[in-house]
Amino acid sequence: MKLEALYRKSVETGIANDLRGREEVRRLLGEEKERFDKLPEDEKNDFDRDRLFNPFADTRVLNGSQDIGVKKAIVGIDMEVGEVLLAYLLNRDEGKKIDLIIAHHPEGYALAGLHDVMKLQADLLAAYGVPVSVAEQLMEKRIGEIERRMLPINHERTVDAAKALGLPMMCIHTPADNCVTNFLTKLFQEKTPRTLGDLVKLLKEVPEYRNSSRRNAPPKIVSGSESNRCGRIFVDMTGGTEGSKDIFERYAAAGVSTLVGMHFSEEALDKAKKANLNVIVAGHVSSDTLGLNLLFDEIEKEEPLEFVGVSGFERIRRIPV
Repeated sequence: MKLEALYRKSVETGIANDLRGREEVRRLLGEEKERFDKLPEDEKNDFDRDRLFNPFADTRVLNGSQDIGVKKAIVGIDMEVGEVLLAYLLNRDEGKKIDLIIAHHPEGYALAGLHDVMKLQADLLAAYGVPVSVAEQLMEKRIGEIERRMLPINHERTVDAAKALGLPMMCIHTPADNCVTNFLTKLFQEKTPRTLGDLVKLLKEVPEYRNSSRRNAPPKIVSGSESNRCGRIFVDMTGGTEGSKDIFERYAAAGVSTLVGMHFSEEALDKAKKANLNVIVAGHVSSDTLGLNLLFDEIEKEEPLEFVGVSGFERIRRIPV
């Protein structure tokens, strides 16, 4: 499979699983095209043209020609300099040749653009009944915080290592997070767990969470008890990174009773408890792994690939290859 085809399919899969819906994503891409068309010619040279088809700023090809063929990829949740060196060492053995490094968490200019995908969260909040004006204003403040936090980071450190060693590299973030969010949302709607205990048992039936549980990192109730009823469940697993810490009372007012997320900061958890919300931490690495596996299943419908799992990732297929 060509790297360009893998990249494009990743984006298409992210759009197909985006809870905003295809039409809304197409509208956003149309607005991006209009902005590009209005730019002076000298500014068009600096425009990231991937934005015309890819609405996910945290998903990019970071190094290498998109014309290269990919048969084997090394994949991890965090692919930093150590993992890049590991890929290089594997390449010294011809039988273990790695064609591509795939990181889940963004690196390079995709990391610098992480804040941009957080706008997605306002749309999801509005879909659950939070007034759109409230959602947008709370997220605008949080997006500004994340953008400023990213400013001093050495974004290119890992990508520079891949460049120096001649290794193609890409990152796939929000498309995979959309996959796990959509998967769990549909699972809970279909199975309708009654209590938090039922919900945790349901999660443990998913291979990625079951394996994580065996490694002493199970899904965990961090607010509420096993006998608490789930009520309306909101899956909080996409949109770049943790959203506004002032949103939890709005969740409750909109009728949400239970939050299921990858992780919650202590400050966010305290505010969720004050809003009397049930909170379940499904697991960070396990949820990211599930999202990547669902995405790779879609890619492998077109052409099978070989994966070397590192940095928390384990390839689990749901389709025959």
